[in-house]
Amino acid sequence: MGRVVQGKADHVVFKRRDSRSIIRIAGEVLWPRGGWLRAFQYVQHRMRRLPGTPEQIARGIFAGAFTIFTPFFGLHFVVAAVVAKLMRGSILAALLATFLGNPLTYIPIAFISLKTGHFMLGSSVRGVVDESLSSKFLGAGRDLWHNFMAMFTPERAHWDELHRFYDDVFFPWMVGGIVPGIICGAICYYLSVPVIRAYQKRRLARMRKKLEKMRDRARVAE
Repeated sequence: MGRVVQGKADHVVFKRRDSRSIIRIAGEVLWPRGGWLRAFQYVQHRMRRLPGTPEQIARGIFAGAFTIFTPFFGLHFVVAAVVAKLMRGSILAALLATFLGNPLTYIPIAFISLKTGHFMLGSSVRGVVDESLSSKFLGAGRDLWHNFMAMFTPERAHWDELHRFYDDVFFPWMVGGIVPGIICGAICYYLSVPVIRAYQKRRLARMRKKLEKMRDRARVAE
C-alpha cells in the first residue's frame, strides 16, 4: 500500500500541472515560451559552459550551423553529430547550434539554398513560377503515404510526386546548401572562438578568486 501511495505521489510530483493540448504543443514549437530571443540566449549560455577548448566548441558550432542548410529534416541532430565528429569538434555544441534553424529562419535558408542549388545546376526554381513549394512537399508526402499503404493493399506504388520533389527541391537544396552552409559555419566559428575564450578566462579567474577566498578563510580559522 505504501508503495502504491508513493508511486502516486511521484506521479503527481513529476506530472505537468497543466496538460498541454496538441495545438499548444505545435504553437510552442513555432514560438517557444519567452520567444525565440530568450531561447537563443539560453542556447548561447549553455554553449559557453560546454567543456573543451574554444576551437573544439567552435568546430561543433560550425557543424551545427552547416547542418541547418541541409534538407535532412528530422536528421539534423544525426548529421550535425557526424560532421562534428569528423571535424573533431564538440558534439554537444553541434547539437545546440542546430537550434539556429527554427520556423523563423528555415524560410530564408530554404530560399537561399534552393536558389544557389539551381544556379549551380544550371536549372531554375520552377516551384516559385508554376507551383508552390508547399504543394511539392504535400505531393511527396502523399506519395510516401500511398506507397506505405500499398505494401498492405493491391494498390501500386506511385513515384511521380517524389521524383518531382527530388529533382526540383531535395537535390538542388542538398547541393545549394553546401556553399551557404560553409559560409555560415565559418562566420559562426570565427565569431565564437574569441567569445568562448574570453568567457572561459573570466570563469577561470572567478574560480581562482573563490579558491583564494576559501584558503584565506581556512587560514583565519586555524
